[in-house]
Amino acid sequence: MSRLIAIVEDDLSIRENYADALRKQGYQVTGYADRNEAMRAFQTRLPNLAIIDIGLADEIDGGFELCRALRGMSATIPIIFLTARDSDIDTVSGLRMGADDYLTKDISLPHLSARIAALFRRLDAAQTPAAADDILERGKLVVDLNRMRVTWADAPVDLTVTELWIVHALARHTGHVKHREQLMRDARMVVDDTTVTSHIKRIRRKFIEVDSGFDCIETVYGMGYRWKSE
Repeated sequence: MSRLIAIVEDDLSIRENYADALRKQGYQVTGYADRNEAMRAFQTRLPNLAIIDIGLADEIDGGFELCRALRGMSATIPIIFLTARDSDIDTVSGLRMGADDYLTKDISLPHLSARIAALFRRLDAAQTPAAADDILERGKLVVDLNRMRVTWADAPVDLTVTELWIVHALARHTGHVKHREQLMRDARMVVDDTTVTSHIKRIRRKFIEVDSGFDCIETVYGMGYRWKSE
């Protein structure tokens, strides 16, 4: 069965343009004009990936509210913001709410398709890893790729697919500095430096929520990040 992509966009022509392009690539696509319509559908069936605009009908930040609600329903559904708003504040806000990617509407359809395919590849890789790499253990950290589950001192840490791969990329070689480009490659991301920084901040916050003393992710200024031994 082909994957189901939900497009939440209040402009009918834009919504249909994206939907037609994605259907030609074999995806099922459903479109929604506003947050309430999308939520009613998500409560019946969750999509395999959601593309969300921020401004929806008369709700300036309706997409942010929808992302927060959808992330509350699933920690692993890939979410992409596709919006005309290109400020750093909006980008950081979107990623902090759990989006996996943040794109502006000047992106070409082939580029959007490539980003969607990349997210699905990461999801597939997490669900069907090589047997030898199923479990990564580093002190209190356990990354179970087979179950897409991360725990810290036996407490679950609710990470998105993107965040899980970042943690895996960092912790796999404890003490090694990962440049942002290396981290993007290892974590199967195609994003900019600001996006990586936002993901790291969000990951730290999630670990600190389960352990206030967590400090295993070190920023190496001018270089990147590394996972420290406890």
